[in-house]
Amino acid sequence: MSEVKKIATRVSYGNALVELGNEHDDLVVLTADLAAATKTDIFMKAHPDKHINCGIAEANMTDIAVGLAATGKVPFASSFAMFSAGRSFEQVRNSIGYPHMNVKIGATHAGISVGEDGASHQCNEDIALMRTIPGMVIINPADDVEARAAVKAAYEYVGPVYLRFGRAAVPVFNDENTYRFEMGKGIVLKEGKDVTIVATGLTVPESMEAANMLAKDGIDAEVINIHTIKPLDEDLIVRSAKKTGKVVTAEEHSIIGGLGGAVCETLSEKCPTPVYRIGMRDVFGESGSAAALIHKYELDAEGIYRQVKEFLK
Repeated sequence: MSEVKKIATRVSYGNALVELGNEHDDLVVLTADLAAATKTDIFMKAHPDKHINCGIAEANMTDIAVGLAATGKVPFASSFAMFSAGRSFEQVRNSIGYPHMNVKIGATHAGISVGEDGASHQCNEDIALMRTIPGMVIINPADDVEARAAVKAAYEYVGPVYLRFGRAAVPVFNDENTYRFEMGKGIVLKEGKDVTIVATGLTVPESMEAANMLAKDGIDAEVINIHTIKPLDEDLIVRSAKKTGKVVTAEEHSIIGGLGGAVCETLSEKCPTPVYRIGMRDVFGESGSAAALIHKYELDAEGIYRQVKEFLK
């Protein structure tokens, strides 16, 4: 059996930007002295005339991106999620969100899979922060194919977009020849009748594996990939909840204000359903390998399987 190919979505981000740069003269990529880490150095080498290193000044980079957008450019401002969403929140809110500027935020190194860099760099709050900004689109792709498609969709969309990418390599499970990205639309990866698992980012392939484990116990789980957290595919989630009667959310993010929060808000208003949220449970991360942390905080297939089983009791 051939080994599953793994690619970090931050690499997908860099490669997709190169393809866009080959096709569009209005694309500009900005970095905050982290081109190598965010993989925008791939773009920088291919299109040095369309790349701006703003130095270690993320808030300033955000406002430079706004200025470029005001002149008709399509800027992608790139840094770690902790800096893009955290350090620059005021600029993102007031300079990008409030005037609804056509700026794309490429946030890499999100979640605890940042690993050894530890809690200070493991941003598990960025989705919650970005969800509060009116008009902000939030995309959290699950693999290389989806990430590259998401970057291109973000370019085509006129308005602010927050793109979330990871440091760790993750399995490539989508078929590039058949995959179709549609902003705001979830994807049913597996149909089921006993429980719905709504996942995003690196927890998507883990949820699929967990569903296979559950099937061996006679539990038929439906698995939905939510790559666009805002706007959320509420219709799909409500339909699935009505069918299964129980919902589990899985995310590499705090259970407060992220995918779990969005799903709970939707179901409480439109289809009251028991929900269990899998994610970071009101704690900070810690230093360790990505694999060890994902396992400790039960975001891997084994952890998701165990928590779904417990919830169904």
